[in-house]
Amino acid sequence: MSKPMKARLTQPLVRENGSHRPATWDEAMDRVTAAFRKSIDKNDPRNFGMFSCSKTTNELNYAAQKFVRSVMGTNNIDSCNRT
Repeated sequence: MSKPMKARLTQPLVRENGSHRPATWDEAMDRVTAAFRKSIDKNDPRNFGMFSCSKTTNELNYAAQKFVRSVMGTNNIDSCNRT
């Protein structure tokens, strides 16, 4: 007997009043952007960090480090490339 397939999300969900509701991609990305900005403004940008994967492409790792350094304003990015 095979297991029943779980339903996959087809659109983002945002939390509102303790529960999730469907949202547009623009609204979801705006919320993420606002939360990152609020965290940076409230705290030091060095509180943010990202871990990138060595099994992804060089281009994606480059984009990740550019995001962390240029957008978030920190050098806190690492990966498991040394292992």
